[in-house]
Formats: sequence, structure tokens, C-alpha cells
Amino acid sequence: MDEQQFTIEGRNAVIEAFRAGRTIDRLYVLDGCKDGPVMTIKREAAKQGTQIKYVAKERLDQLSETGRHQGVVACAAAYCYAEVEDMIRRAEEKGEPPFVLLLDGIEDPHNLGAIIRTANQAGAHGVIIPKNRAVGLTATVAKASAGALNYTPVAKVTNLGQTIEELKKRGIWFVCADMGGTPMYGLDLKGPIGLVIGAEGNGVSRLVREKCDMTARIPMRGDIDSLNASVAAGILAYEIVRQRLA
Repeated sequence: MDEQQFTIEGRNAVIEAFRAGRTIDRLYVLDGCKDGPVMTIKREAAKQGTQIKYVAKERLDQLSETGRHQGVVACAAAYCYAEVEDMIRRAEEKGEPPFVLLLDGIEDPHNLGAIIRTANQAGAHGVIIPKNRAVGLTATVAKASAGALNYTPVAKVTNLGQTIEELKKRGIWFVCADMGGTPMYGLDLKGPIGLVIGAEGNGVSRLVREKCDMTARIPMRGDIDSLNASVAAGILAYEIVRQRLA
């Protein structure tokens, strides 16, 4: 598993990790276990908004490196998360209109790492991911980003739609990748912009798509009808770069 390098196992170790403020991406708990220490861990997870997965003992055994998980395994983030406000401040310090990427449901760590790498090269001020149903900052993500994770802030939010609404109040316009959208060359993507990319297969969720101001379609001439999520992010990010430079 990609997160194994950053697993924390055993009840006391997991409780202390939460209380010390360690960012936990995901908590695995033995299904049906309701004793005192485990309930304490669940309360700490709820305070942080950590996703909890209830699994069989066999799954915990697979995740465990020590064999002494005591019914709980936590997956800690490889890197610290930033705040969305950090990205706005970063843009202001550079004297640039904000440019952020929002990722809706990206579960492949290689895709997330590649998108962070592209975001860095395209001059984006940060990447925003959701807390649930998405991969966090694992070791594989860090490796796939080729070092970009050291320079490009990544924020984790509870609700992407709400984050979009809050950033709209700051003057940012949002465009999402969608096969039924307007060809990207026909859209004005200059100025403060948020680029929303969805997961392969499902794309951007309806609730998030409805919050966006524009939908952008990448012209395709081949025999298949979709692109890898990180490739789509790269193409659209560089259309934004092209328009900004123009």
C-alpha cells in the first residue's frame, strides 16, 4: 500500500498522533469494535474530520507492518497541508491573479503527483483536494510530483463546492473540465481562475460542476473519448498559461 511508509498502528500510538496534531488522511478501524480506546480514537478522528473506514481483521493485517495493530491503523500525510488562504497570499506576494487547481475525486496517487508537478510548472499558486473519496499526500504522490510538492502548497477541504463559493467572493472565476463544455480556445481564461479537474471515468461531480462559471472541452481527434486526468489538467493549465502570456 502506498501509505505504508507513513502508517501509525496501535491504539496508544494513534491516539497520541491525533492529540499531537499530526495530519491523518485515513483511519482504518476493525469493523464492529466499540471498546473504550477505539471510541476515543474515533472521537479524535471526528474532531480532525478524518475519514474512517471500517474493515475486517484481514485488511488490518495487510496494512500492519508490526502485526500489533490492536484494531486500528492510521495513515498519516507524507507532507503538511497548506491552507487555501496561503494560496491567495502567495498570489498577492507575486503580484499575480490567483490561479488554483481543484481536484474532484482523484484517487490515483500517480495522477495527483503528476498534477502537482504540472501545477508547479504552470505557475499555479496551489492545489485543493477534498478530504473524502480522494487520495492524500502519500509517499507515492510525493515521488510522482518529482519534488514539486516541496514548492506547491496543497490544501485539503471538507467541501469543494463551499470552497468554490468562498473563493468566488474573492473574485476568482471557475472553469471545469467537461466533455460537454465549450471548446477551451473559445473561453476567456485570463484573470483570477480556478481550474476544476474530475476523476477519470466519473469526471467532475454534478454539484461541483454546477458551482463553476464555465465548462471547458479539450478538442480531441482520436478514437477514444477521454484523457488521463493528469494529462487533461496539463492541457487546460497550459491553455491558461498561454492566455495569460498573450
